[in-house]
Amino acid sequence: MITIKVLLRSREENFFLNNRFYCYTQLKLILGEREEERNLKLAQRINMKSDRKIITNNRFSLIGEIPLAILSLFFYKAMKFIVGNLYTFYLTVDKKKTFQWRVLSAENLKSSLSLPVLMTKGPRWNTHAIIGTLGPFSVKESIALDTESAKNSAGSWIAVIYSFPSYQTITSLESDRLNSQDKWETLKLKPGKYSIGLRYYQWRDRVNLPAVTIDGVEFVSSCPVPSDTNNFYYDLIKHKNWFYLALHYYIFTILRLRKYLPESFVRNEYLPVGAPDTQFVYGYLMRGQSLQIESNSSLVKNYNIYLTLYDRSSLPLFWSKIESEKFLTQPIENHGFYLIRLRSKPNLEGNSAIKLPIESQLKDEDSLVQRLQIFLPY
Repeated sequence: MITIKVLLRSREENFFLNNRFYCYTQLKLILGEREEERNLKLAQRINMKSDRKIITNNRFSLIGEIPLAILSLFFYKAMKFIVGNLYTFYLTVDKKKTFQWRVLSAENLKSSLSLPVLMTKGPRWNTHAIIGTLGPFSVKESIALDTESAKNSAGSWIAVIYSFPSYQTITSLESDRLNSQDKWETLKLKPGKYSIGLRYYQWRDRVNLPAVTIDGVEFVSSCPVPSDTNNFYYDLIKHKNWFYLALHYYIFTILRLRKYLPESFVRNEYLPVGAPDTQFVYGYLMRGQSLQIESNSSLVKNYNIYLTLYDRSSLPLFWSKIESEKFLTQPIENHGFYLIRLRSKPNLEGNSAIKLPIESQLKDEDSLVQRLQIFLPY
């Protein structure tokens, strides 16, 4: 009788090790039960020889990827230069576009030039904010924004002023740094050409982009935006093709080689032209891997945490706001990468945000479940 039980148990363990979906389901159940010890035991059982063999094969495949990644990098740089100049020329010819807010939406993507521009200038899609751009426009002394419309439209927002056409960040207006009683905010600028990038997080049912004045003269009036504008992200993956895959093929490779490359190079290639008040944590996922994000209580309390998973062509697959100390994604179907945006919450007592450098540590990088720990350094 004892021999039969041992054989049955042995068969059950073999099935457990060879069935990834079953492993993932059990891990989800364990996390739901909040039993850390059982979670660690299961992770050990998942990471057996069969899985290590797959990871080893993937390491060998990296050697063959490097030449293709180098070609992809040069292709991206060339396309960024060509498409960027075409877009600058387009804005110069079609001046009507510069006098109105351009909202990132399904309607905006109908233009044949829009998606190539976005995939070369801002390919790490921010799926958590309604995004509007304005300009380019000439400024002699100052620019002012109708911050009351912004406050009424979103719980958190930021307007970034960029130089044109270099798109260098000049200054910004952030919702958690403004006097709540002021209806307008004015920024002093040097004479030159600029554009505005506006991001609305936690937007409300009624959304209006703000009016803008330049040197005391109204440049654009307040503009209503549908609250379901961002629904287009659900279908964005349908635009995947060889062109966008070739553009961003190298990103996955440099993230895998991150420990061997200058961090500034990886960061500049991967991160978007970010808002000054946003911090980032990022990495890659192999086919079949999941990401478990572990945040300490102070981080969850003081920061809004936004996760986006991308496929290898840098189109979004999944996104979520993380509001718990542990968060586990489903296994990714193909190689891809992720980006976590962290924005500090306002301190309600002082109406100011808690801004501290975020630290992170990646564990079990070659396991079926990567463990990413994010925490405040105190």
